[in-house]
Amino acid sequence: METLSTLTARHARDGRLDWIGLRPARRAGMISVQRVGISETGLDGDHRTKPGKRAVTLVQAEHLPVIAAFAGLEAVTPQMLRRNLMISRINLAALRGRILTLGAARLRITGPCAPCSRMEEALGPGGYTAMRGHGGWTAEVVTPGTVQIGNAVSLVRP
Repeated sequence: METLSTLTARHARDGRLDWIGLRPARRAGMISVQRVGISETGLDGDHRTKPGKRAVTLVQAEHLPVIAAFAGLEAVTPQMLRRNLMISRINLAALRGRILTLGAARLRITGPCAPCSRMEEALGPGGYTAMRGHGGWTAEVVTPGTVQIGNAVSLVRP
């Protein structure tokens, strides 16, 4: 019989880094890049440069259509959500407390990234509520390194 630990450690496949975004200044528009360095304080060129549990923000690509549906929009882009990295094909919600490898970097998923009031501006009335439960995840940097779009996102096995 399999244990809960065995079941939660198994994923159907690795994830993929689909998008990288930088916020050069508070309230500035997002800049999409193909490649970026990640240091202990977060993404190089991002205005949030503070080490700790919220150094990097991630969003699940599969949640974008859900957010769009809840907000009454045809589509939602990762730029609208103001997260640093968009990941697909692996369930980030199942990885809290776990370490991921992306390119040369390693990140530990630390917790949910709650939506902010800016989502009302970005998505319209009800944008904040549309993001609840789908706002993404925060991560701390375990190992700095460079990442680029297309990198595999894999779980570091204990």
